Amino acid sequence: MNPDSLLVRCNHCGTKNRIPKNRLQDRPICGKCRSPLPPPVMHDRPVIITDQTFHNEIILSLSPTLVNCWAQWCTTCSMLTPILLDLARKYAGRAKIAKLNVDQNPIIASKFHVQSVPTLLFFKNGRMINRLAGGFPKEEIERQLLAIM
Repeated sequence: MNPDSLLVRCNHCGTKNRIPKNRLQDRPICGKCRSPLPPPVMHDRPVIITDQTFHNEIILSLSPTLVNCWAQWCTTCSMLTPILLDLARKYAGRAKIAKLNVDQNPIIASKFHVQSVPTLLFFKNGRMINRLAGGFPKEEIERQLLAIM
């Protein structure tokens, strides 16, 4: 995906539209049905997801997504926090970084066989493409994120 553009789904017909960032203020319209497009959401911080919000935030997301499965008691998870915050800022508008507390959201953790924390799940077009379990350096996490973009 071009770093100078965003994908915006039309609320009327569902078509994905690629909008150059420098044209967002021009009130873009859908290339298929010509309806006005909703303003894009640029996540510059990790999004907190739950068992209830997972489908809408991850499966239906237009953006490539990294889901950090973590637990409050996990020291390694705490060390990943600044890395994921930095990646969320760096790739805002091009990728989504999300956090799932596995102790509070056992359904999704079980569905994706998260057996240790931290576990990073990488999604593209609603499908899990890759996973990393354990602590990894920022460069490896970023490399995996770029691979799904």
